[in-house]
Amino acid sequence: MTTESSTLLTVSEAATGKLKEILEEQGTPDAFLRITLAPGGHGGAQYILGLEDSADDDDTIVDAGGVRVLIDAESAPLIEGTNIDYVDGFQRSGFVISNPNMQSGGCGCGAGGGGCGCGGGGPEAGGGPEAGGGHGHGGGGGGCACGGH
Repeated sequence: MTTESSTLLTVSEAATGKLKEILEEQGTPDAFLRITLAPGGHGGAQYILGLEDSADDDDTIVDAGGVRVLIDAESAPLIEGTNIDYVDGFQRSGFVISNPNMQSGGCGCGAGGGGCGCGGGGPEAGGGPEAGGGHGHGGGGGGCACGGH
């Protein structure tokens, strides 16, 4: 297990705040947020987010302002340089994942708005046409199909 805080993954203050809020709502303030990247259609990717109690031996742990993010060894090279933000707007609220390694510029995980989203989990998780389950609420996991739409 490796601890990383440099350029592998950055999480905005807004996203960190929302993640802390979700962890508190779930009664798991010390849980890890796991991010797994799986190949998606059209050269894009699917981000699978979930909550876990502990890290695996081959995980990289990123401290994102008090939220611990787990990234497995296979996903790490593809996530390098990725930014996670949270937007709360009139037309769309949710997590936005921007990955320079994928064809598409970003991915929205949340309610309404653009063509891709992670749905299910809670009130701020709406879902778009490619919605998969929750976005980490209650340890669930869900898909956020991104890139190459």
